[in-house]
Amino acid sequence: MDISKLSKSEQTYNLLKKGLDASALRSKVSANNIANINTKGYKRFNVSFEEYLQDSTENLNLKTTNNKHIPGESDEYGTIKVQQDTSTSMRADGNNVDIDNEMTNQAANAMMYNALISQVNSRLSMERYVISEGRR
Repeated sequence: MDISKLSKSEQTYNLLKKGLDASALRSKVSANNIANINTKGYKRFNVSFEEYLQDSTENLNLKTTNNKHIPGESDEYGTIKVQQDTSTSMRADGNNVDIDNEMTNQAANAMMYNALISQVNSRLSMERYVISEGRR
């Protein structure tokens, strides 16, 4: 998708959708980590999105104004990656899931998800208002 051809509203909406996707995946991964808290040798997984989003915004391509320009290849909205943490071990059996950390991450993720949903609802409400010209 060529980000230069999208309006600011579409860019923001797509970024909100990508953030919601990352938050939903993060919730699933955290639930999986908690479900495997007593599994011998289990290594926890985590979701990285914000870091890749930051990288993609720092390396934005130049805007192309002519179809003869060479477009750059990048994911304008960051990528969502699930990574396994093999560097630590919480217990002698090799499991590295910390229930307190997972519960804290779940609560923070729920707050982020609710904030993103609130933003999407606000944008849709505003568009609905504009389309109906403020009439009810």
